[in-house]
Amino acid sequence: MKSSDEIATTENKVVKKVVVYTVLVALVFISAMMVVFQVFEYRHDYRELSSYMRERDDLNAEWGRLLIEQQTFGATAQIGTRAVTQLRMFSPPAAETVVISLPMTSEQNK
Repeated sequence: MKSSDEIATTENKVVKKVVVYTVLVALVFISAMMVVFQVFEYRHDYRELSSYMRERDDLNAEWGRLLIEQQTFGATAQIGTRAVTQLRMFSPPAAETVVISLPMTSEQNK
């Protein structure tokens, strides 16, 4: 027969094993939850990054359109200046302006 000391020692070993396994299972569970949280954070951050990249692309496109618009307005003034200086073009005064009206045809009356 086993003595009471041997039984107590065996019970202590079993209790220690149960405690160790419980702690290990808890640590594995906590680790799994941390992985899930990290994946969630990664996806959230990636979604946010994608929206910022889309916004950047939209702003770059708008910037390009604004540059083209600026060049167009600058070219208009430059064309007018060159027409006056190089080609000596001018707007005629109102007294020299003649308005010509064409006779209306039957197609235009409709």
